Amino acid sequence: MNVDIAPTAGHTGPARQFSIRLSATARGARLARHLSAEQLALWGWPYDSEGNRTASLLVAELAANAAVHGRVAGRDFGLRLTLHPEDATLRIELTDARLDHRPPVTGTLTPAAPDTESGRGLRLVEALSTHWGATSGDPYSKTVWCEVALC
Repeated sequence: MNVDIAPTAGHTGPARQFSIRLSATARGARLARHLSAEQLALWGWPYDSEGNRTASLLVAELAANAAVHGRVAGRDFGLRLTLHPEDATLRIELTDARLDHRPPVTGTLTPAAPDTESGRGLRLVEALSTHWGATSGDPYSKTVWCEVALC
């Protein structure tokens, strides 16, 4: 997993971090959402808080994309949460093994056709997060990330 992915500009002070590697499957994506909600509850944002629910939804969307579009047989995806307590900002990063499947550039997402069952996840990420994007720190993976204010 990348150690130094897109800088978290504007943040000062100590950050809390959680990271784990999960199987690039629907089960791994579901586990990412559950573990994120539990970690946020441990950090002081209860399961029923708006911040926890929003962050869990963002993790679910990005983890589902990592499992579906970023899947390479035999390779996991990584989840990293970084909490900046001074301004209650959470950075969510999902790293997968498909460097060639990059999401569209921020601000260029097109609406999904009304009769399709998919294609709305990144629009949710764009609508609910303060910032989002994709980076690659090595030739073998990409990271899709977003930041969300928990308060």
